[in-house]
Amino acid sequence: MHDKSWQKIFEDYNIEEHNFGESPFLINASQIKKACQNFKTTGEKEVRILCKQDTRESRPEIFKKYGLFLLPIKNGEYVIIKGEGYIDIPKIEKETEFYTSKLDFNLDTAKIGNSEMQHLDFAYASSLIRSFLNDDSLVLTIRGRKYTPRFDFFIGKQKVEVKSVQTEVDAGYEGKEQVVLIEAKNTTADNVIIRQLYYPYRQWQSQTSKKVIPLFFEKKGNTYSIWRFEFKDPMSYDGIKLVDSGKFKIIEKL
Repeated sequence: MHDKSWQKIFEDYNIEEHNFGESPFLINASQIKKACQNFKTTGEKEVRILCKQDTRESRPEIFKKYGLFLLPIKNGEYVIIKGEGYIDIPKIEKETEFYTSKLDFNLDTAKIGNSEMQHLDFAYASSLIRSFLNDDSLVLTIRGRKYTPRFDFFIGKQKVEVKSVQTEVDAGYEGKEQVVLIEAKNTTADNVIIRQLYYPYRQWQSQTSKKVIPLFFEKKGNTYSIWRFEFKDPMSYDGIKLVDSGKFKIIEKL
């Protein structure tokens, strides 16, 4: 959980004395490296590892104590900010639906391995993603890492400015009227940092006039679960809302 490292960082830069009610605290990779230079293990001093806080539980204790979370704002630059940085991924109470693949043949290669991308590709090839969104026009157009343009947003009343932060979507699909961006997991997640949905949303919203829809996708066992979110106000990071969800078992044609 990197507690010792972040305790040292907070002490070195008097972060506990900062007034988070007025503004976020700016910190960069060089400062983090300097504070942690005498730690022995990679996990205690590697900036990339220390700044990976993808769930509420993965935050260091000092972040939990003060209700803080971390966001990248530029290559090597971060803000520590007070507020709700995460969104719950609620348990889907609906009955599991049996979904029959639209393919007229079975996929052998899709069953080899256990990667997020593989499961997502199988769900798309079977037309589950299209059916969930009721959009047969969706085609795969986005995959992998890209850098955001400059944009700003609010968390509560605090303004945050972002420029050229690396983002990654597991898959993005474009249809006649919408663009769909998917964050996929192959393990159960109770919550996820909103950034993983919000930064790609803002990035692609600036590139198209079509509606941009963020989805969260999870495969556990033989069940595929999908959650659809939306940002009613694009400028509000923590204004994310759950719109729809469903869980499915894909039945291939014999």
